[in-house]
Amino acid sequence: MSILRRMRDITVATLNDKLESCEDPVRLIDQYLAERKRQIEDAERLYAECARHAESLRRQYRTAEELRDKREQQAMLAIKAGEEEVARIALQDKMQHEETYARYAELYDEALEPLAELELQLKELRSEVQEVAAKRSYYQARMESARLQQILNERANRSEYGSTARMFSRLEDRVSDMESMSRTLRDVRHITRESMYGAARSSNSALERELELLKKKLQEEGGGD
Repeated sequence: MSILRRMRDITVATLNDKLESCEDPVRLIDQYLAERKRQIEDAERLYAECARHAESLRRQYRTAEELRDKREQQAMLAIKAGEEEVARIALQDKMQHEETYARYAELYDEALEPLAELELQLKELRSEVQEVAAKRSYYQARMESARLQQILNERANRSEYGSTARMFSRLEDRVSDMESMSRTLRDVRHITRESMYGAARSSNSALERELELLKKKLQEEGGGD
């Protein structure tokens, strides 16, 4: 596993840990994405350098290969022409180009390995950035939902519905007091009427007694005559 890949795994694990306790996950994800984009830019520059180096090696071994084949053809023509000394010189040069070709071909093959690894890592980094960006959208949506719910809760706490309920509660208390006072006055008037009626009856009884006494007195006086 490459150093870049190990760093990627460590960073992903760290991000997941921080997201669990972070109060502003969107800001944390933005920081993470910014760091990832810098890593992608660095990897792209390194990939471009490796690609240029590999291409240079490819040109070197291809040139050596062409010269090798050319010297071989020249040697064959020299042999056909009976020019063995010229053929030897051409073959000697061919062997040098063969050696050059082998060295650069090996270097080119070696250069392709990190190039392929960098290409894979860039693909993984870009895929990871897309995944984290999707998480950012998710957390941003959750935070917006929470913000709106908080506003709704605050409005409910100071809602006119609550004020209306309190207003009618006070009105109910006032009406109840008025009704209680009215009942009290009615009861007082009833008691007063009963008292007056009782007093009137008592007064009539006394009047009747006085009338009877007066009649009796008159009878006694008449009997005296």
